[in-house]
Amino acid sequence: MIREGVINWAILLGLVALPLWAVFADEIFTITLTTRVVILALAAVGLNIALGIGGMVSFGHAAFFGLGGYAMGILAYHAQTYAALDFGIVEIEGTKSMPVIWLVATAISALAAWLIGLLSLRTTGVYFIMITLAFGQMFYYFAISWGAYGGEDGLSIYVRNGFPGLNTLVPIQFFGLCFVALCVALILQWRLRGSSFGLTLNAARQTPERVETVGLNPMKLKLLAFVISGAITGLAGALFADLNRFVSPAMFSWQLSGELIILIIIGGVGRLMGPVIGAMIFVALEHWLGGLTDFWHVYLGAILLFIVLFSRGGVIGFLTGKEGPHV
Repeated sequence: MIREGVINWAILLGLVALPLWAVFADEIFTITLTTRVVILALAAVGLNIALGIGGMVSFGHAAFFGLGGYAMGILAYHAQTYAALDFGIVEIEGTKSMPVIWLVATAISALAAWLIGLLSLRTTGVYFIMITLAFGQMFYYFAISWGAYGGEDGLSIYVRNGFPGLNTLVPIQFFGLCFVALCVALILQWRLRGSSFGLTLNAARQTPERVETVGLNPMKLKLLAFVISGAITGLAGALFADLNRFVSPAMFSWQLSGELIILIIIGGVGRLMGPVIGAMIFVALEHWLGGLTDFWHVYLGAILLFIVLFSRGGVIGFLTGKEGPHV
């Protein structure tokens, strides 16, 4: 535990040191790249609560990521066009305020996770994987056909949304916001894992029959974890859309869901900093090898194969000598 704690702090401090160095070196793109790492790590932290603690292999978490992104895009779009969202009975004004957008994004994603979870958690194993994938693809094709917000071409936002007291157009300040959001999510995951809820959820993952014998409902436990997971991933989607100032149906794609799972497997399933180190490795490979060859995923696949065969605990497990939970 002590060794893993030291590694966790080293990863976190390294994630802060890199953009600070980039400020003094005037390497603005490095700050943007690190911000991408932080946002993808945040999305993977959300999935890690469902996967690492609850044992739910969701292949449709991009649905929540995309919902968060489109919540940001639609609200910001109506703010920049000065046109209210018309729901027939009521009209809602758009906004460029990040706190409001985050609240809407997390609420919509949590609601979607609750509805999807109610149906998906009636199944297990490969059936759960396929039904979450199906929901993700439903949102993907709906976004493609949603011509009012760009359809398959996506939707551009001209100016990044604002946060009180900060200039979010300054890369290091926007990175700071994203980093704080990641730290809050990591603290939440840490507290959940050590709480009575987390311990019971872990028991429901391993032996649901024993949990039922003490009067608890494993499905309700998993549903709550799934909702929390979806809300965090939705927040990451809103931040990702703000980073790029663009939303598109690609945010709902099954490839993105797969990438989030890969991040967790590389870092370590159920590990606190697993999603973070996984995102760092993924973005580094994408940046450095992607400029050399279009087939950089081959190297990513080789790393994934090595981890699956020789280090079930991911990079964190390899460094600490401990395996992670078996999902």
